[in-house]
Amino acid sequence: MGSNKKEALIFTSMMCFCMVVFMSFYNVIIANGFNNRLLTDVAVGLLPALAVALFCDIVVVGRIAKGLAFKIVKPSAPQIRKVLTISCFMVCGMVILMSLYGTLAHFGFGDNFFRHYFSILGLNFICALPLQLLVAGPLTRFLFSRMFPVRTAAPGI
Repeated sequence: MGSNKKEALIFTSMMCFCMVVFMSFYNVIIANGFNNRLLTDVAVGLLPALAVALFCDIVVVGRIAKGLAFKIVKPSAPQIRKVLTISCFMVCGMVILMSLYGTLAHFGFGDNFFRHYFSILGLNFICALPLQLLVAGPLTRFLFSRMFPVRTAAPGI
């Protein structure tokens, strides 16, 4: 979303922030359960995870996801089909990379790396896809559309 690079960066940042916050809570709750350190544990990991997510989104996943989506969806397709296709590809790519980040950050590259990675990957995918399609995506698009309303040219201009 966004009509220029600045707006696209703002939209991407809002979407990443929303997904990282929700997924951080999800992963901390899975790892430690609900406890009195939940907010602290989420806050400690939030900025590094957000930085990695933004980098992955902008440099790697966003380009690949949009490229794949526009090979599948025709330009004349309804906007919702384009949005949903891009969102699904974005979730797949981001879950793969962010689960790798989480596994390395919390377990390192040891003997059980692949067991931890594939376990985290599956759990994150189960949460991230519905979160993106039903909560974060609509919420971010709603907020973004309020911040940057579609400008139409006045008649005669």
